[in-house]
Amino acid sequence: MDYSIHRDSHIGHVHLTVADLERSINFYKEILGFNVTARFGKSAAFLSSGNYHHHIGLNTWSGTDVTPPPDGHSGLYHFAILYPSRHELAKAFKILWERKYPVDGASDHGITESIYIKDPDGNGIELYCDRSSEDWPTDENGDFILITTPLDLPNLLSELDLQE
Repeated sequence: MDYSIHRDSHIGHVHLTVADLERSINFYKEILGFNVTARFGKSAAFLSSGNYHHHIGLNTWSGTDVTPPPDGHSGLYHFAILYPSRHELAKAFKILWERKYPVDGASDHGITESIYIKDPDGNGIELYCDRSSEDWPTDENGDFILITTPLDLPNLLSELDLQE
């Protein structure tokens, strides 16, 4: 039997092993704006936006001060946080800019606009917003074309001037 996951299915949350729980909680709260929804002593915490139970789980169950996998190994490349609008992505980038948080890259993919960072444990995170599907580039067959060009960050920040 061929199986396709239901089109309304979503990836619900990511759970990360971290070296320092408090450092990671601080990053996800202070830099990305998530709220702690639950804690399990000094070994785990769950964070969310809105009223969802958790979008991000953090734990030190493998021990504190664990090291990330070395380059050249399989594992998580990045997880992505979808912002509901370009304006909200601009607000997130402004926090990174103001706090001088390192940005690994910023790309316009035609379909999405994306900013790439790493958390304190080296886990890749894509902060992105979708473009309106009417604006997605397609080829002559109507298939989506993914591109990678530099994202114009000053233009992204100008989004804040337009709406505030």
